[in-house]
Amino acid sequence: MDAKTQKSELTRAAIVGAAMDLALAEGLEAITLQAVASRLALSKSGVFSRVGSREALQKAVIEEYGRRFLADVFVPAMQKPKGLARLDDIVGRWIARTRDIEAETGCIYMAGAFEYDDREGELRDLLFGEITRWRAALRRTVLQAVETGELRADTDPAQLVSELNGLIMGLLHDARFLRDPQAADRATQTWQRLLSSYRA
Repeated sequence: MDAKTQKSELTRAAIVGAAMDLALAEGLEAITLQAVASRLALSKSGVFSRVGSREALQKAVIEEYGRRFLADVFVPAMQKPKGLARLDDIVGRWIARTRDIEAETGCIYMAGAFEYDDREGELRDLLFGEITRWRAALRRTVLQAVETGELRADTDPAQLVSELNGLIMGLLHDARFLRDPQAADRATQTWQRLLSSYRA
């Protein structure tokens, strides 16, 4: 990669990062080329030349958030054997990320779902796709724990994933809005109690 291309890529990464900060603070609809340009002391045309339209930038933010989320929560857990060890590692990492990152900055998956629940369009479709892919990966992990015999044979993976999502939503609410320093500990205890109800 030559120096000019490298600088362009670094600038694009900074633009997406600044747009993500804006989205986490104020929502995806708060992203504008001018707002991001102002944050980085760039021209609006300079931002446009690197990322394209406002919607393209919003999409880039959703995709980058998804990459970071999976890198923190899902990818490291793939080192664990299939089954309960992997599922437990994923949930532990999800709770830790929610405590350490989303509690401070917000969660695009959850905030975006509320922001776009009644809006149609490509942004909603992209966000929907990211979230449903994540939940499908979770369901597969639950199913693997059923197949290893560690979770009950009658476990409904979709039900358990729904309960996990509710657990994380509660954690985010208590950690971010109530500023409860014990929120993550409570979520971990809830997960262990939930898990005990599904164990074979």
